[in-house]
Amino acid sequence: MKALLKTSKQVSILILLLVSHTLLAQKGPFFKDGEDPKPKNAKWKLTKNMSDEFNGKKVNENKWQISGQGWIGRAPGLFQAENIKVEDGSLKITTRLLPQPITKQNKVFTHGGGYVGSRNGMTYGYYECEMKANKTFMSSTFWLINEGKGITGCDKRTTELDIQECVGEITNPAEWMKNFDQGMNSNTHSRNIPEGCDYEKGSNKSGALIGGKVYDDFHVYGVWWKSKDEVLFYLDGKLQGKVTPPADYDIEMYLRMVVETYNWNPVPEGGGMTASKEDRTTTYNWVRSWTLNEK
Repeated sequence: MKALLKTSKQVSILILLLVSHTLLAQKGPFFKDGEDPKPKNAKWKLTKNMSDEFNGKKVNENKWQISGQGWIGRAPGLFQAENIKVEDGSLKITTRLLPQPITKQNKVFTHGGGYVGSRNGMTYGYYECEMKANKTFMSSTFWLINEGKGITGCDKRTTELDIQECVGEITNPAEWMKNFDQGMNSNTHSRNIPEGCDYEKGSNKSGALIGGKVYDDFHVYGVWWKSKDEVLFYLDGKLQGKVTPPADYDIEMYLRMVVETYNWNPVPEGGGMTASKEDRTTTYNWVRSWTLNEK
């Protein structure tokens, strides 16, 4: 009994240390020394309803929506909640070849992916995740987009902020795709602008090589959405590029972690799903969102 109590006490201390370490790790975003862009006397504050350490046993559906929110996926990749798990302290989205093709909305789906979207949104702030991509032709992504619900007038447009968008297997020989499996591919998009509104349509991008394949290891992908006309991208805590969006970025946006198919990186011969489950899985160790409080 004494030995059992001692073991129980040791386990409790270990859990307390792990929790303390997690809390300490959340005093601010992940930056290398000298890279934190916050002004003097300012502080980062964690936005809890858009952050997750994924230490539970299942997806926290108070924070995250996993059925696609009306978007079923880009054919031939279908979003399926069954492909999304929280285990071993991580969020995992596994790609798969469907046993039989599924027809929905007059489109044929042959592969399964997954969609995790935040129920809450915010504007200016810092957004980051620690992610390892899957090894297939399907995507591994971390991004933001506005929803347009209840918005009228010229703000009823689409602003999209892609922090990381990559694939594990390139099937398109185009020159612009050659580093899509070994880089941080970031973009700012402006589209669906209502008629008569003075906003530019277009995309302004940033990019950086990670020093290997996107599925070799975990990397921290981050963005500081600083203002309506300044966005800064960070890879593993180091600034990689500054972008001026094509139109004002001043509309609330929502986080997305999505594994999908692209029509510009088509399904390879044989379906492209011969790898192990682990290699077919995109893994997010955590996602954190921050606001900057200036005194």
